[in-house]
Amino acid sequence: MLIVDAHLDLSMNALEWNRDLTQEISEINAREKGMNDKPDRAKATISLIELRKGNIGLVVATQIARFVKPESTLPGWNSPEQAWAQTQGQLAWYEAMVAKGEMRMIKTSMDLQSHLSIWENDKKVIGFVLSLEGADSIIDISHLEKAYNNGLRAIGPAHYKEGRYANGTDSTGKMGKAGLDLLKEIERLSMILDMTHLCDDAFWQALENYDGALWASHNNCRKFVNHNRQYADEQIKAIIERNGIIGVALDAWMMVPNWTRGISDPKTTGCNLEIAVNNIDHICQLAGNTNHVGIGSDLDGAFGKEQCPYDLETIADLQKIGTILKSRGYTENDISKIMHQNFIDFLIKNLP
Repeated sequence: MLIVDAHLDLSMNALEWNRDLTQEISEINAREKGMNDKPDRAKATISLIELRKGNIGLVVATQIARFVKPESTLPGWNSPEQAWAQTQGQLAWYEAMVAKGEMRMIKTSMDLQSHLSIWENDKKVIGFVLSLEGADSIIDISHLEKAYNNGLRAIGPAHYKEGRYANGTDSTGKMGKAGLDLLKEIERLSMILDMTHLCDDAFWQALENYDGALWASHNNCRKFVNHNRQYADEQIKAIIERNGIIGVALDAWMMVPNWTRGISDPKTTGCNLEIAVNNIDHICQLAGNTNHVGIGSDLDGAFGKEQCPYDLETIADLQKIGTILKSRGYTENDISKIMHQNFIDFLIKNLP
């Protein structure tokens, strides 16, 4: 079955992890053997080849570059201008993949429909919608239109901690004027607002001040892991009421309680794809239907096999989610919605 993955940090892997994603996953991991600069070295799950193997023909692919203040312990860039430059390098990588015939940028609903028609018969060129995770790199509001003209179609204002436009995971507080102005510009450009990572205060404020299309590209349920990175039932219901979609993520710390990075193990904690389906099912129960959930795996988003479901070897194993849904009594039509159709319909409706 065709799969849409609503959140993959492909360019980050290419530029910051120095992974050639056109190679076999075995080659990518072999080249990293013995490296220890990052905890997921030699444990990657993503390559463009594996996307094709898994029939993952459409993805939401990110740019990401955080601005950090001198006192911050988070990795990032020391000025918005540096962060902007990093995202432009990431854009250049996507453009290089397009030029090489590996990927196809989707800017309009017509682009998407054309791509899906081609993919049905020739599963070679992977389609992607460009998204920005965290808005710190938007130097000023005028840069958002520049990004839009370069193909950006979705944006999340926040990432971790306090941001230039909004506060994110592990922080509190509402947006100031800069954040509210950003929301207005996102709406003016008819872009998609990604609610992922917004802290609770900013989440509700965004709903009050933004009337356009929105989704949570990679977000799980607080019911299962009681942490502010996940969304509570009332937040999930609010996204559903706005005709949004939640993409369920596969980062183990978002799937099992009390996960300790670098210590906890997927096998011993029971972290498997059944838990991902628990999150999918919970969203369906809150909605009363299967229209508002999909997959936003976040695989290789600064973690690898050491911190994802133990029954997933590569991203191609996302196909197992459909099998699990079928075993739980979901119909073929409902499985199709979850695996791809919800995000496709959303994009056809909301892309220019």
